[in-house]
Amino acid sequence: MAARRVPVREHLLARGPLATRANAFLGKAWERGWLPPPDLDPDALWALAAKPYGARAEAAEHGGRSEEDVADFRERLARMIAALEAEADLNPLGRTMAWGQLSRVVKNRLAFGALWRERPELLETRLAAPIIVIGHMRSGTTRIHTLLAADPAHAHTRYCDAFHPVPARFGVNRVKAALELSMLGTLNPWMQSIHPMAPAAVEEELAWISAALHHSIYESQWHIPAYSAWSEARGSRPVYREFARILSTDAAHRAIAAKPRVLKVPAFAEDLATLLDLFPEARLVIAEREHAAVLRSAVSLAANQMAMQSDSCCLEAIEARWRHKIALREARMAEALAGWEGPMARLTFDGLNTDWEEAIARAYADLGLALTPEALAAMRRVMTASETGHHRAHAAQLARFAEAG
Repeated sequence: MAARRVPVREHLLARGPLATRANAFLGKAWERGWLPPPDLDPDALWALAAKPYGARAEAAEHGGRSEEDVADFRERLARMIAALEAEADLNPLGRTMAWGQLSRVVKNRLAFGALWRERPELLETRLAAPIIVIGHMRSGTTRIHTLLAADPAHAHTRYCDAFHPVPARFGVNRVKAALELSMLGTLNPWMQSIHPMAPAAVEEELAWISAALHHSIYESQWHIPAYSAWSEARGSRPVYREFARILSTDAAHRAIAAKPRVLKVPAFAEDLATLLDLFPEARLVIAEREHAAVLRSAVSLAANQMAMQSDSCCLEAIEARWRHKIALREARMAEALAGWEGPMARLTFDGLNTDWEEAIARAYADLGLALTPEALAAMRRVMTASETGHHRAHAAQLARFAEAG
């Protein structure tokens, strides 16, 4: 099959041709009554998700969760949708994508609750102490995560587990993930250059905190400052308790609980104190990069996501949001690490570029881990494969935008 031709990304707010056509079609279909617009109403989303459960829906909502966690999710959903309606200025494609994401979140919420009522032992799964990669988005965390995950002594999350986390038989979630990535790649031809993904590839756990409506994945797609500010100020414990439940379930289902899981989500930096309370035996790897470079790459990623879903994106607002995120995460990370006495390594973006093997060997030593020949060979294979990876196209985009600016 011939490779899909990727158009040139002319500017940060460029939109793929199919996304433009899909947006126009949806707008016309709603205007002429061919299709009903998605109903972004909390009660409607709950009713749709609850329908298969009938009288058992309330029990499924509460399965495995405290009353505090149940109430937190309900409030988050209401506030999220209020911010979408008041601030996001979604176009037809954006509204459809928002409905798709939030309806799946609510459906998975009930599916997990039903599973935990039926199999409460999943929540008692004993986990090996994780290795947690902490750092800003675009600071090298993905490369560190992928290298550590290549070690056969470690476990990791796959894309199909991250975005389709409710256990299923016969590889159904992997098939769903493949179809989803194909569709998203058609709508957004630059997606793979910004964040390469594949159904069974190493993936961060961002979708697992998003399942409890943490703000991070949503504020990178939609202009929702009211929700972001509220969620940043609110305690994140209910979010991370749900994260821990999903992590335990995934580890049990895949029989990998005995291996240290390599975890990575940039939002961990702003919630690090909560995360370390949940995993006090964790080993930490801190990724560091010059903030100006982090900002440029983060703005590029967010602009790419937001341009599809709103016709009124503002680069100045996007940049202001990510300047704020970098400052917030730096402050909270520093506060959490000030009292941390557990194993910790620091890796710089430039150091990894200069000599990744030396940097990784030093990190293993700092963490008290054995860097085996098998692990090093696996990491070399990963680095060799990355030499022609999609991510290099994003570096070229950023360089071109800098020259144009």
